[in-house]
Amino acid sequence: MTFVILLSLLLLIILVTGLIAVFIPHIFGSVILFNAFSFFVVLAYLMLSAPDVAFTEAVIGVISTAYFVIAVRELRKGDRG
Repeated sequence: MTFVILLSLLLLIILVTGLIAVFIPHIFGSVILFNAFSFFVVLAYLMLSAPDVAFTEAVIGVISTAYFVIAVRELRKGDRG
């Protein structure tokens, strides 16, 4: 019973984080929330006994977040010049 409640709470957090990441007006905030979304999905995979999928999601989440941060930084450089 506790497992179902924790998983339901985690899925609600994933849903809310994803929606906020899509609708937030600040692009850097969206990138940070995407990273949080990825982290919560990793936790869900671990709770569902899928460590291989969780590891893959963690690696892809870190790499894509790094690319997004670099892209946002380059966009901001373009706005200045």
